[in-house]
Amino acid sequence: MPTPTKRTAALLCGLLLAALAGCGSSADKGGNEALGTKGAAQPVPKQAVPQGLPGMPPVLDPKDAYAADRPNALQPAVKNFLERVYVPNTNSNTVSVIDPKTYKVIETIPVGHQPQHVVPSWDMKTLWVNNDLGDSLTAIDPATGRTGRTVQVSDPYNLYFTPDGKYAVVMASMDRELVFREPVHMNRVKTVPVHCAGVNHADFSMDGRYFIVSCEFSGELLKVDTAKMQVIAHQKLPFEGAMPQDVKMSPDGRTFYIADMMAHGMWVMDGDRFSTPTLLPTGKGCHGLYVSRDSKEMYISNRGEGTISIFDFAQNKLTKKWHLPGGGSPDMGGVSADGKVLWLSGRYDAEVYAIDTTTGQELARIPVGSGPHGLAVYPQPGRYSLGHTGIFR
Repeated sequence: MPTPTKRTAALLCGLLLAALAGCGSSADKGGNEALGTKGAAQPVPKQAVPQGLPGMPPVLDPKDAYAADRPNALQPAVKNFLERVYVPNTNSNTVSVIDPKTYKVIETIPVGHQPQHVVPSWDMKTLWVNNDLGDSLTAIDPATGRTGRTVQVSDPYNLYFTPDGKYAVVMASMDRELVFREPVHMNRVKTVPVHCAGVNHADFSMDGRYFIVSCEFSGELLKVDTAKMQVIAHQKLPFEGAMPQDVKMSPDGRTFYIADMMAHGMWVMDGDRFSTPTLLPTGKGCHGLYVSRDSKEMYISNRGEGTISIFDFAQNKLTKKWHLPGGGSPDMGGVSADGKVLWLSGRYDAEVYAIDTTTGQELARIPVGSGPHGLAVYPQPGRYSLGHTGIFR
């Protein structure tokens, strides 16, 4: 909150034309007053931009965490990358590489044992294949599509990055650990043991100061302080046999959604309060959550019934359901850079689905290896990656 000294500093900066380093109007610093055209302090509404985790890029729009993810808004670092869909096949120990223009597999890359997800690094310049049972991460250069080094990492079921880019966070599901690592060489920095079973998916708050983690095998949720690297709260989901999966924050940062494949819907909760969530039924085997390029809708894959539910953020309700012709097992994936195609793996059918995001029509059904899981569509818009198959802000 602003103080009288900040207001004085703002007036001085106005008179000195911001010549002193570090000065700015109180509005710039989230205050309640700003200089008028005649130099007098005039009241303006409070700034809603949250004070983020130190070191993280500033929030572009306090009403939309995904403001940087607009269609084809590629950063210079990624705009010349090959347009590809990278599909980890858990049972085949390979990554199928799809050309999204032709809907064809153009390469099959051998990797480690049981690859689960393909994860963009925080700086978006590397794709990490999570070889869970192989206890390793394999790097792919998205500029060339070639594999690089393999790093030994215990139980990397899934991988995230703190919003300041300081740490990688390994979801060590079977080890029952959250492991904070240096994000380039993956050296261990801090191990956080957890009491729950099957830590797997997560998402970060708007300000980056905490993240919420799902525990698949014990039906629990964790709240983790990012800077302190410690669990600060946990709760058991109010459903017998709950099996939470993907986690996603609403554009305005107020709400977290957690897919649950046994409750057949997604849990809706206040992340700041970490209150008891309520269940919104979506379909059998609710699994993956993906925000549209305009931040208006969320695509929800229902793996157990071969459908995709559409959730409208403004209306706060489900509005449509798309059915895959002949069924399928839509799992994890992502949205194309232009926002026109939703790509999902068919976990139990050794295939990948390309779905038109305007009509819900299936554009292609592409055979891949056995057990396709957390595919990555690349490149994508955004300033930095929080991990998983691509959470960009």
